[in-house]
Amino acid sequence: MLVQGAALICMTLVSGFIAWTLALVALGVGTALVYPTLLAAVGDIAQPSWLGVAVGVYRLWRDLGYVAGALLAGALTDILGIAPAINIIAVITAGRPR
Repeated sequence: MLVQGAALICMTLVSGFIAWTLALVALGVGTALVYPTLLAAVGDIAQPSWLGVAVGVYRLWRDLGYVAGALLAGALTDILGIAPAINIIAVITAGRPR
């Protein structure tokens, strides 16, 4: 999540195709680090008999987070502009409780 937050901050600080591409690659790497870890955590705590339900519940909350994040990002962009909105989302992403 820290890699994702740093990549988002970089997106607001850099300009040019190469710099943006590197920031987006970092964002993808951060996402690739998070996804398997979260699914593995669900798999580690769920009993085999209810693993499917546990993964389904996890994915429900994850997908609801996408919806909430998109609405929040859109509202912040309308109010503050794109760079401040991305910075706020970066802080939320990197600073969430662990």
